[in-house]
Amino acid sequence: MLFPFAVIAAVPEGDTIYRVARTLQIAIGGRTVTRFQSEFPHLNRIDEDHPLSGRSVESVAAAGKHLLIRFSGDLVLRSHMRMNGSWHVYRPGERWQRRRSDMRVIIETGEWIAVGFSIPVAEFLDSKSLARQSDLSAMGPDALAATFDRNEALDRLRARPDEEIANALLNQRVIAGIGNVYKSEVLFLCRINPFRKTRELSDEDLERILDASRAQIKANVIDAERNGVAFPRAMRVTTRRIDPNAKLWVYGRKGDPCRTCGTPVERRSQGPDARATYWCPSCQP
Repeated sequence: MLFPFAVIAAVPEGDTIYRVARTLQIAIGGRTVTRFQSEFPHLNRIDEDHPLSGRSVESVAAAGKHLLIRFSGDLVLRSHMRMNGSWHVYRPGERWQRRRSDMRVIIETGEWIAVGFSIPVAEFLDSKSLARQSDLSAMGPDALAATFDRNEALDRLRARPDEEIANALLNQRVIAGIGNVYKSEVLFLCRINPFRKTRELSDEDLERILDASRAQIKANVIDAERNGVAFPRAMRVTTRRIDPNAKLWVYGRKGDPCRTCGTPVERRSQGPDARATYWCPSCQP
């Protein structure tokens, strides 16, 4: 049986991290580590003092945009993909789909090899340091979590009255897992202009945005399971259309006609990181 390698897209968001966690869990979860290798000196120092070989992989889980690989003996590898990182899984001896120079972490078991490529952030934590990790402890409600608290997310939005709504959605301390694609798509679906301040929106508007964010990101976590293997869907779809050329409403479509009214879609850099925002000026006045 051939296992598909898991690839995180160029702009990883919560749904892609979740799907890759599922795939890694199926591939290496419960298995014994036979080899660990990393290009990060700080990871290798931990491995030298507390070898990973011989430990079992207890679980692989997503937390917002973070990937958490738990090993026996109270050790967790936290990684964050930022913009270009990815995790793949391969059979021993199988040809890699990315250059070896991009490799940052290898976790090998007898059956599978998990390879982290171009990962900018990776660290080992124990349970105590994991609970204190600043990015995780301050994280807002996870859009994919069964325990998602909409009221808490609403309160966190309201605590940022002067922030433009598109920027607020990207803030992982407000709601975890939403990235640049969903930001533009959700605001189009809710007919909300991305440059409006949070204080200008009603509770009903904000609740609609939160509900749509959660619905869209959950809808894109679809695994076709065959013989116990999860095959992640690589392409995001928000239009629910079959046409492969019509998967998104506005993202990446600057100058193209709006799929609803025909007005050309606009694009503008927004926020302190100058992230691209797409919107329809007619549908989102």
